[in-house]
Amino acid sequence: MFRSCVIGALIAVGCLLAWGCSRTPYFIAKEEPWRAEEERACLAAGYVQRSPFLQARASLGGPNVCGALQPFSMSATRSGRVGLNPPAMLRCPMIPAVERWIENVVEPAAERYFGVPVVEVKVAASYGCRPMNNQWGSKLSEHGHANALDVSGFVLADGRKIDVKSGWWGNPREQAFLRTVHRGACSEFTTVLGPDYDRLHRDHFHLDLARRMNGRVCK
Repeated sequence: MFRSCVIGALIAVGCLLAWGCSRTPYFIAKEEPWRAEEERACLAAGYVQRSPFLQARASLGGPNVCGALQPFSMSATRSGRVGLNPPAMLRCPMIPAVERWIENVVEPAAERYFGVPVVEVKVAASYGCRPMNNQWGSKLSEHGHANALDVSGFVLADGRKIDVKSGWWGNPREQAFLRTVHRGACSEFTTVLGPDYDRLHRDHFHLDLARRMNGRVCK
């Protein structure tokens, strides 16, 4: 167990086991065996296959504090037709959820409201060893487990950009598109947070697969 904390950006390294620090910890974390079990089952199922758009990376530190057993860098889905920019670092169970959301919700919504395909999802954040909402002393974020994706917007085939920050309260078509993809995400992820949730989410959608006692959160 670590006995000291590193100030600033390195605090996550020196204080991975929060209760081992003498001062208020950077984040609070606990062992959660279900994470490794779920990830191993996903990897064994063989659904996630490496490709030019899905590359396995080195372990990010293990599933009990930060990281994943076998993280992946996901740069695109739909055989490369829809890019993720920048590439997202995600654990195995997140990959099929993101793929289904883009295929079954995002792509049809783009065609419905704009008449053109979506070609890029703008990634605001994926893996990051940090507390929830970057609030010192909070619980370790799902981002710390590579179990979350923040999306700030979309790019269409004709070059148009639909940003969550401006489009959520923008013209009627942008509003309808963004509310459709937000609502549709709730069938794939256990947590979906958007601009109506709080000021910290005014410019992006937060999507994760946290295991919750009270079911899904969709706000």
